Amino acid sequence: MSSGPGADSAPAPTTHDSPPVPERRSSMFSSLRIRNYRLFFLGQVVSNTGTWMQRIAQDWLVLSLTGSATAVGITTALQFLPMLLLGLYGGVLVDRLPKRPTLIVTQSAMALTGIALAALTLTGHVQVWHVYLAALFVGLATVLDNPARQSFVSEMVGPGQLQNAVSLNSANFQSARLVGPAVAGLMITGVGTGWAFLANGLSFVAPITGLLLMRARELHVVERAPRRKGQLREGLQYVAGRPDLIWTIVLAGFVSTFGFNFPVFLSAFADDVFDAGAGSYSLFNTLMAVGSLAGALLAARRGTARMRVLIAGAVAFGTMEIVAAVAPSMWLFAVLMVPIGMFGMTVNVTANSSIQMGTDPSMRGRVMALYMMVFMGGAPVGAPIAGWVTDAYGVRAGLASGGAVTAAAAVAVALILARLGGLRLAVGWCHGHPKVRFVPRERERLATAA
Repeated sequence: MSSGPGADSAPAPTTHDSPPVPERRSSMFSSLRIRNYRLFFLGQVVSNTGTWMQRIAQDWLVLSLTGSATAVGITTALQFLPMLLLGLYGGVLVDRLPKRPTLIVTQSAMALTGIALAALTLTGHVQVWHVYLAALFVGLATVLDNPARQSFVSEMVGPGQLQNAVSLNSANFQSARLVGPAVAGLMITGVGTGWAFLANGLSFVAPITGLLLMRARELHVVERAPRRKGQLREGLQYVAGRPDLIWTIVLAGFVSTFGFNFPVFLSAFADDVFDAGAGSYSLFNTLMAVGSLAGALLAARRGTARMRVLIAGAVAFGTMEIVAAVAPSMWLFAVLMVPIGMFGMTVNVTANSSIQMGTDPSMRGRVMALYMMVFMGGAPVGAPIAGWVTDAYGVRAGLASGGAVTAAAAVAVALILARLGGLRLAVGWCHGHPKVRFVPRERERLATAA
């Protein structure tokens, strides 16, 4: 999810092998004019909805089979553990493999998992270890699917529409987050969890069909990395030598680890602070999803990914969490979920798209795998910390401390990149309003000499 530092507003960096992307303000849905991406997007609309349905049905089934919240946590851990352990190796493989055939295989594997789980559930033979195995299998498929899907976006749309396409992907996911759980709830209560699993398995027909219908000649295919030893180390060295990439990934890790612990905080605010029950918890999540959708659409409207947008978004995200932590009423807290979701999505989209635009195409799979591993790995690390702070000092202190760490990390990264880029912080007034920006030190020296 970043561009390197620059004067007032530098565009995202480009590789030496590709021309600079001109700065422009795109229309909100401009990348949908590209046929291949349109097929991909429509397929993901269906598949993402099915995925959210399966998440809800899976947790409900495990809870009904065991009566244990710990078992639900084990299921979630099994689904995300492969990405944490094998994500970097998945990135190496993605750089070697053609993206479209790889995605057809991974999407087919996840479809078969959903159908198998549906068959076991509908026939009454399902046991909890079946669900564990299915979650682990989906996690293993994600090791390849996630970096392949992320890096395939640039092959469909090219560098000029990458920011818009990444933003629309996020809007797509957030829309499914609003619709999928609601449909899953109706289906579970109406006909049972097995049919929700079946719906998810069949939903993969849409993205697979879209991939098959794409015109290969219209793809911006990059040369695949040849198979050789040391490619994982090569990818890590590449990121380590790029301050704009490494510090963006570091910031994304801080935001994910300390700022995105909403399952811990929102449930505690609903029950302990406002004594409002499950209905308010659902309301908080829905309003945050609405804000996230708005943030993704606003990001789609921007034509470029800028470091200043990433930094400002992270500072605003952390600050809004601090404000929400001291909100005196439930309704004010609920309203604040909208800007929190919006700024959180701004950080997510900006970091994702700027890393993709700033990475050499032959390294993109490995870099995106590292980014996703750090971003997704923040939750299992941060959740216990957030839980401990909440238990020890209260949920308001937990949310406020998470926001403070996020905002502080953003400011620290901004200062580090400014120093590396030979910039200084300039504070002044413009049309009666304060203006804060980074300017080159060389410009200051020339002005003094003159």
